Amino acid sequence: MFRQSHRFVSRASAAANRCRRQLSTDIPAEIEGDSPFVQAWKKIIRNLEPPKIPSTFMKRRPPPPSSIPSKLTVNFVLPYSSELSNKEVDLVIIPATTGQMGVLPGHVATIAELKPGVLSVHEGSEVTKYFVSSGFALIHANSFADIVAIEAVPLDRIDPVQVQKGLSEFTQKLNSASTDWEKAEAQIGVDVHSAMNSALTG
Repeated sequence: MFRQSHRFVSRASAAANRCRRQLSTDIPAEIEGDSPFVQAWKKIIRNLEPPKIPSTFMKRRPPPPSSIPSKLTVNFVLPYSSELSNKEVDLVIIPATTGQMGVLPGHVATIAELKPGVLSVHEGSEVTKYFVSSGFALIHANSFADIVAIEAVPLDRIDPVQVQKGLSEFTQKLNSASTDWEKAEAQIGVDVHSAMNSALTG
């Protein structure tokens, strides 16, 4: 009985050894050559330039000064023109969605969304006012302010008669609107013309 069991154990051990030899990872894998794709890629990669990122095209900002400067440097741009470029001013008042926001030199870094309203640029005793439709203002820690508006026009170039006419037309459209799209479009017109009217009369 014990002799037969010994033979069974010996056979099982031999079979296990054969399996281990067949599945052994000690045998070095056969090294194959590069695939056609890899070969083609190696030829192209030498001629490729590294991708460019937005910072590649942006002028580097100076570091925050050790003391608060006396002037605020403002860039005020539209999609089709630049109203102010590196203009040093004393104060800018921005029509933010959270309310009127005054920006002085040394202002904390902030991003503000603009609503229809008056943007005031103060330089000494002179004040230049623009009516802006919407946009964003980016206030940097180094006393730079970048203001981007969708539409803007100097306040003194707005015709009060046309503003009243537009306000009346959009109010009628809002009252007669039958779809959500028409209501939204008319409401935007009412809001913008109401803001222009307030800017002119206020």
